[in-house]
Amino acid sequence: MAEPSTNAPTGQAGQTGQTGHATGEPELKRVMGPGLLLLFIIGDIVGAGIFAITGSVAGQVGGVAWLPFLVAFAIATVTACSYLEMVTKYPEASGAALYVHKAFGMHFVTFIVAFTVMCSGITSAATSSNLVAGNLLVGFDRVVGGVPTGNIATLLTALAIVVLLALVNIRGVSESVKLNVVMTVVTILALAIVITIGIWTAASGEGDVGRITVFESSDDRNLFAAVTVATAIAFFAMVGFEDSVNMVEETKNPLKVFPRVMLTGLGFCALLYVLVAITVVLVIPLDDISTPTSEAGILLDVVKVGAPGIPVDTIFPFLTVFAVVNTALINMLMASRLVYGMAKQGVLPRSLGHVLPSRRTPWVAIAFTTALAIGLICYVRLSDPDGEGTVVPALGGTTALLLLAVFAVVNVCVLILRRDPTPEGAFRVPTVLPVVGTVACLYLVGPWARLPEQYIQYRIGGALLVIGVVLWAVTWFANRALRSERTGFRDVEDLEG
Repeated sequence: MAEPSTNAPTGQAGQTGQTGHATGEPELKRVMGPGLLLLFIIGDIVGAGIFAITGSVAGQVGGVAWLPFLVAFAIATVTACSYLEMVTKYPEASGAALYVHKAFGMHFVTFIVAFTVMCSGITSAATSSNLVAGNLLVGFDRVVGGVPTGNIATLLTALAIVVLLALVNIRGVSESVKLNVVMTVVTILALAIVITIGIWTAASGEGDVGRITVFESSDDRNLFAAVTVATAIAFFAMVGFEDSVNMVEETKNPLKVFPRVMLTGLGFCALLYVLVAITVVLVIPLDDISTPTSEAGILLDVVKVGAPGIPVDTIFPFLTVFAVVNTALINMLMASRLVYGMAKQGVLPRSLGHVLPSRRTPWVAIAFTTALAIGLICYVRLSDPDGEGTVVPALGGTTALLLLAVFAVVNVCVLILRRDPTPEGAFRVPTVLPVVGTVACLYLVGPWARLPEQYIQYRIGGALLVIGVVLWAVTWFANRALRSERTGFRDVEDLEG
């Protein structure tokens, strides 16, 4: 099979009306300007993460909870610069798998990266589903009363949400930029409520401003070790920027627009996260931060404690549901399309590529990814029978673990692909940054960046990758024995179908 050309593809300066890749097909319509792209990036980053893990981060470092978010932002920004060099050098909507394939030219390595990205989508969707389930039950309990909010009720609700997402996925969902704008505005509104409470608390003198410089570690770790663990947790809240590379073929003048907009979006999200973390510390006593009173998380506690006379805590759970459910849906869409793309190209069993004739959606791939998400939720939830709140950190941490490994590889790809000519006007990151990004990402992958109870992340991630390798091996054997074909990607640029 011929390797993809390393020459810069057409359309990289943002022209329209030309043919894309080598297929003769028209390019995607370039409809996204700087404003819509910025909202897309912010909406993709600000989602389940900040609602899910703020309490866990603060529980590791106490009042300096804002510091791990800043460190995670710095590492994410370094990696984002690597993505910017790649996306302006190869402006095609395929992401990490394409860069790895161009750098190494090894189909199995490309498969592992693509499957890892798919797994990160499933674990992220499972995290979001658990968070949505907890918030829904808490919200309805506040409205009508008597709604069960325990472990089993949350498990059943989370499973129902995953199945509902699958049904929506099967019916057919367009990743609408306008819908993303609405979801992003709702998310920012929810976080603005939290930040406003923090400002009010500080201005009224009810909060202890001095707490934001107090370092506390429940495990008697030193500052560096505790921040390392907290940064590995916080990184889940910074992922999402890498998805924006899939919009490059629909962005006007991407060489000029992408670098400025992506870095602006990351900076805005980091500012939101720091302000939210400071608010949590101002409002909630340090001893109570790591033990929120409900499945809905510590931010609901902030609303209840910081604004007891305002019934905003009744609607806040529903605001978070509206904001987070989009994260789950988009991640399940991405995961199912990646499975479908790999099956269509004969890298996974071809039965996973079957399409529902009436809806023209990849129903087998959707069923497969949904089954994995259900299995994950059941495994982690039933491993926590007492409802001690380890489900979301375990699944969210696995998402960060998988993506940190992918980010390390992308940083390496930048250095390797310096052998290819760089188009005029393309973004070029200083060589030291991909090196720093590789080391930082690999460091956060290691066991020293996790507590012993968080090692479940390795079991979850490893089990998912074993499933992928087994499926790849079955496909390889079937292709060789039954069809006398080689197993490999025919068109990585079209991996997501």
